[in-house]
Amino acid sequence: MQGPQSVQISPENFQSEVIERSQEVPVMVLFWAEQMAPSVQAKALAEQVIGGYAGKVVLALSDVGQDPMIAQQLRVQGLPSIRVIHEGKIADQIEGPFDEAQLRAMIDPLTQSVADLIKSQLQEVIATQGLATAAQMLQEVINEEPNNQILRVELADVLIRSDDLSNAETVLAGIPDTIEEKSRPQERLAFAQEAAGLASMTDLETRLSADPQNLELRYQLAVQQVVAGEFEPALEACLAILRADREFRDDLARLTMIRVFKVLGKGDPLASQYRRRLFNAMH
Repeated sequence: MQGPQSVQISPENFQSEVIERSQEVPVMVLFWAEQMAPSVQAKALAEQVIGGYAGKVVLALSDVGQDPMIAQQLRVQGLPSIRVIHEGKIADQIEGPFDEAQLRAMIDPLTQSVADLIKSQLQEVIATQGLATAAQMLQEVINEEPNNQILRVELADVLIRSDDLSNAETVLAGIPDTIEEKSRPQERLAFAQEAAGLASMTDLETRLSADPQNLELRYQLAVQQVVAGEFEPALEACLAILRADREFRDDLARLTMIRVFKVLGKGDPLASQYRRRLFNAMH
């Protein structure tokens, strides 16, 4: 069944449905034929992938078996075949079979906002060039988009990870509370500020080794582990506290796990895993 984000095209509507529409959103033209199984599979995959882009891209279907004229004009060599039209021009293309990753590699650069693109590149920049370079990159983009609050969220988060808490606080103060993602760097900052008043991780590990039943030491170590980015050991420590004493410091272990989930962010697989484990521990 043809979905709302796809359209059947012909030589008669090509101008309006592809060229003109591509001025608003990218149009992915898929050349296929009902009688060819690989292209039928390609059509199903394209419909599934594009359905997840919520109207940011349109799928235009050209059944070459019914009318080969458009395929001839765009020099299509085989089926399936794709032409991505953006602002009236061919922006990308694929000849032959493709997979989901190839589709997304064509679509994402044309549909993501600057903030999305920066966020997708951020972890690689941090891993390869360091936190200082990442902060500089974010600041440069913010100078071009001063009202982009998501970029400010990312900058605050990077500054906290760089132990530049004062500048991070300044950035956070300028982000409206209505920005949901603000809670991530806010919680990271709260952990960092708490950790500053505690013993070092090495000292806490030594003391806990000598006194493994000490839940306060275990909690303090978990805080230091969060600041160090060692989230799984921190979550394990909170679960251990929860099992040992559910009422420890007014349910602090459970509340700390929830705070760690915020630091990890939406959709993080580790957060999802430990949410389930927390639920099981509570029930």
